[in-house]
Amino acid sequence: MSDQPHSQPQGPRVWDPSHQGTGSPGLGSPPPAGGGLVAGGVVFGGVLMFVSGFLAVFQGIAAIAENDVYARVAEYAYEMNLTAWGWILVIVGVVAVLTGYGLLSGGEWAGWARISGIALASLSLILQFLFLPYAPFWAVIQIAIDVFVIWALSAYRPRQA
Repeated sequence: MSDQPHSQPQGPRVWDPSHQGTGSPGLGSPPPAGGGLVAGGVVFGGVLMFVSGFLAVFQGIAAIAENDVYARVAEYAYEMNLTAWGWILVIVGVVAVLTGYGLLSGGEWAGWARISGIALASLSLILQFLFLPYAPFWAVIQIAIDVFVIWALSAYRPRQA
C-alpha cells in the first residue's frame, strides 16, 4: 500500500457508458458525423454514378444504332421501341455523368449534386427495371449500383459550419 493520498478527480463525475464508470479511458471518441465510411461512400457513389453514366450513354448509343443488338427475353408489359429506350438512356447517362462530376468536385455543387444524385439514381433504378427484358444481367447490376448510390448520398450528413 502506498503512503500517497489518493487524488480524486475534480468536478462532477460523468458516466462513461463504454466502461460503466470504471474510470478507465474509453477507446476514443467516435468518428465525426459525416466522416469515415459514409464520406468515403459518397466519393465511391460519385465515381459509380460518373462511370455508370458513361456506360448508360454507350448502352443507349448501341440501342439507337442497331435495333438488333439487344434481344428480348419474352413479352413484357412495359414494352417500348428500342430506339426510344436508347435516347432515354443517353439523356439519363449524360445527366448522371454531370451529377457524378458535381459529387466529385465538391464545393458549391455538392449539395445540388447530392439531391439530384438521389433523384437520378432513383430514376435510373426504375429505368433499368423497365429495361430488364433487353439486358437482364446488366440491368440487375445497374439496379444494385443505383441502390448503393442512393444509400451513400442519403446517409451522408456533412458538418454545418
